[in-house]
Amino acid sequence: MPLTKDEIRSLLGDIENERVERTLSTDNTKKMSEAICSFANDIRNTKKPGYFLIGADDNGILDGQTFTDEQLRSYAGLRNSGTLLPPPAMMVYKETFPEGEVAVIEVQPSVDTPVRYKGVIWIRIGARKAEANTKEERILTEKGQIHSSSFDSRPCREATIDNIDVELFKNEYLPKAVSPATLAKDKRTVVQQMASLRLFDTRFNCPTYAGILLLGHDPQYFIPGAYIQYVKFAGTTRATKVLKENRFKGNLISMLKELEYFIKYSIENKRPEFVSVLREEPRINYPWEAIRELAMNAVMHRAYNGNNSPIKFYEYSDRIEIDNPGNLYGKVNLDNFPNETDYRNPNIAEIMLNLGYVNRFGSGVNTVSTLLEENKSNPAVKYMTKI
Repeated sequence: MPLTKDEIRSLLGDIENERVERTLSTDNTKKMSEAICSFANDIRNTKKPGYFLIGADDNGILDGQTFTDEQLRSYAGLRNSGTLLPPPAMMVYKETFPEGEVAVIEVQPSVDTPVRYKGVIWIRIGARKAEANTKEERILTEKGQIHSSSFDSRPCREATIDNIDVELFKNEYLPKAVSPATLAKDKRTVVQQMASLRLFDTRFNCPTYAGILLLGHDPQYFIPGAYIQYVKFAGTTRATKVLKENRFKGNLISMLKELEYFIKYSIENKRPEFVSVLREEPRINYPWEAIRELAMNAVMHRAYNGNNSPIKFYEYSDRIEIDNPGNLYGKVNLDNFPNETDYRNPNIAEIMLNLGYVNRFGSGVNTVSTLLEENKSNPAVKYMTKI
């Protein structure tokens, strides 16, 4: 529920504190993102939203600013930019006063703490914003473990640290998830580092399901359906001859590399197309980037719990179908898809962004539509089956 004019006036007149920050700058996205990160972490556990007010100085005096819809959309877009992980819950709106307008970024406390901005954990202590130290990071990690709700953040209690490839974590994932400056002064143990990234649960001394999927020696032992089944059929139905089969298994780091390579060099086919008597132009059946985007979205959004069915990646003579276990999730339905975004697996989404398989959140399907249109391919069709 947006603040009323009187409530905004009250925040403008109060001193800056752990829940309020003000600025005159309308385009300092670094400052905005650090503030959003600190409010989402809610280190004091106030369980109340934080407010970043744009268009007012440190004393709360407005300077006659006005804000366009495009500016407000750009502020809201910080949530899905991929620099704030996991994405916090926030609203953006403006209010008009005689002295000018004020834009409000309202940030809810996150249950998936710690939240990072470009690999750094920001917190707010009174009016001061700072990077979290080791103790503060541990507080946020433990708070996140207590309130974890998604399946990928739950402890995989039948697993131990021995089921995790620790060297893969240290060499492949950690440098991509945490800023170099933070790592340079990092004195934590590997378990503490993994716990901070929601890959290990210190309460039960075991990996989370996200940790098993990302780094496990054998993730399918614990989550049998966590693989991709590729089949190429000669005709337009599954009753026709099978030309090729493949199964992509293992942890996400190895599986996604193999999947990306396969899509690029085995799915996309070039063919000459007649243009004139003297000229032919190369055409491709499907842009590999579009198929890659859909496959990565399937990995990110599938239901991993209570479902042993794999992702089905089927290629027919006239189309490709990707069948994903789990219906549309949360706020997303057939009417608002793909313009609405919600995350069944927020930690898997964060992992895939850190690994570079996702550029930003919420834009994948629209990107696919653009790529297919540019290639003059048939548009992607959404469908949902009951499971």
